[in-house]
Amino acid sequence: MPEISRFLGIVIRMYYADHPPPHFHAVYGDYEIIVEIQSGIVRGCFPPRALRSVMEWTSLHEEELLDNWYRCRSKDVLRKIAPLE
Repeated sequence: MPEISRFLGIVIRMYYADHPPPHFHAVYGDYEIIVEIQSGIVRGCFPPRALRSVMEWTSLHEEELLDNWYRCRSKDVLRKIAPLE
């Protein structure tokens, strides 16, 4: 599962053989969430501050995330996305 970004101890990844809708996985220590890119629906559990950071980052990079999702679907190389600063 390729890592596409890392910030504040949070690792963002996408799976090549994953199912729709477009989403990504975020890991923070022992916590893991799945975030749907367009709707912002979150499955899983994250500490509130880390979740706010992921959601802010998602809103800043929605186009890049969708591009990577479609790259995954075509088994293309994923592009790194700038971390939250």
